[in-house]
Amino acid sequence: MAQRFYTTLYFRVLVAIALGIALGAALPETGAKMQVLADIFINLVKTTIAPLIFCTVVHGIASMTNMKSVGKAGGLALLYFEVMSTVALFIGLIVVNIVRPGDGLVLDSTIDVAKVAKYTATSP
Repeated sequence: MAQRFYTTLYFRVLVAIALGIALGAALPETGAKMQVLADIFINLVKTTIAPLIFCTVVHGIASMTNMKSVGKAGGLALLYFEVMSTVALFIGLIVVNIVRPGDGLVLDSTIDVAKVAKYTATSP
């Protein structure tokens, strides 16, 4: 029997995200007051990530039939990590050279600190 789409977890998460966006847009004060719930949720997710990954790895290793397959999986994981890290490094270098963040930023020691303090004191 096929599961209806509205009973799936990902659909409910997407609905909750949409409701959160709508609440933040319609009633920003109420949305800001609900920040505590968001912090609790994020902390719960952070708390469960490490044991979940540990249990997944232990179960995967324990379910393998011989040590050769364990070593092969570990080697492939290490190779994948190294290759993807290198790809990410090259993508970062290309983006930095194209976008050039910080280009034109004048960092001069002759900045008037009193004017900066006055400007930052008036900002919300």
